[in-house]
Amino acid sequence: MRRIEGAQGEGGGQILRSSITLSLLTGTPFQITSIRAGRKKPGLMRQHLTAVKAAVEISGATVEGAEMGSQSLTFHPGEVAGGEYHFAVGTAGSATLVLQTILPTLLIAKNPSKIVLEGGTHNPYAPPYPFLEKAFLPLLRKMGAGIEIRLERAGFYPAGGGKFVIEVDPVKKLKRLDILERGTILRRQARAIVSALPGHIADRELAVIGKKLGWEADCLQKEVLRKPRGPGNILSLEVESEYVTEVFTGFGEVKKSAEMVAEYALRQAKKYLSSNAAVGRFLADQLIIPMAMAGGGEFSTLPLSRHTETNIEITKTFLDIDVTIEPSEKYDHIIRIDA
Repeated sequence: MRRIEGAQGEGGGQILRSSITLSLLTGTPFQITSIRAGRKKPGLMRQHLTAVKAAVEISGATVEGAEMGSQSLTFHPGEVAGGEYHFAVGTAGSATLVLQTILPTLLIAKNPSKIVLEGGTHNPYAPPYPFLEKAFLPLLRKMGAGIEIRLERAGFYPAGGGKFVIEVDPVKKLKRLDILERGTILRRQARAIVSALPGHIADRELAVIGKKLGWEADCLQKEVLRKPRGPGNILSLEVESEYVTEVFTGFGEVKKSAEMVAEYALRQAKKYLSSNAAVGRFLADQLIIPMAMAGGGEFSTLPLSRHTETNIEITKTFLDIDVTIEPSEKYDHIIRIDA
């Protein structure tokens, strides 16, 4: 039984989600206390409960403490089985974070899976759908997994109502991934989506990107959603290179101008483009567990976020791996994982 302190590091829900993932992968039970102690509303929220429920359903796990607001939970994993599953958060809580919890284990399950997820798909503080589709899942394919994903409805906070489907053709073991170089940039695209909001918001966001990054008109795409479930706005900047694609996002909020949304995404993209790093800060966080599953790998990245540092520590709690973080004159930082 592993004892996990939920207040360690960045103190958020990722500690619980990674612990569940790693518990399923290793067959190791765990008990976590002080869940989300670093958040304004500590304890389990609906999206976290949905992630726990999803883990139980795919593995037959047993759990204690899975209640709204609970700050402690005990999890005994079962054997993960592929199949067809449907999980709905029931609010605008992130459906992508539910997927993040169960996907690694389904990548190496005995049978294929088809998962329907409903809830928030384009949320701040969670991997938004464009990031999954364009940045993260293509790297999992390079590691050998067969993955197809499609968006059926976008879901923004606070209305939610999003829906996407992912199909997984598993492998016995993921292949090692080494990605120090991003390679030549092949394509750039800025995409501004508005839902139940004036279209000029997207126009203004794209104008900022076109002016400040010098991207041509054919790189700027506007989309106004039909039959929206509620108001929402996301700007995503996609940089496709030879060996990796990165996605940077900004979200519209009340009292935040379109120009502010664009500037937020712009700062992320500029920081990445001005470096030689292959992997951005958010993608770095997502790669830790798959690389550990593969038995090793390395990538160049920007300075690590506290979120990524915490994820590394949780992974080392369950798996016997060495993680080396080295400053690099050429690449900024290099993360090496060895089993």
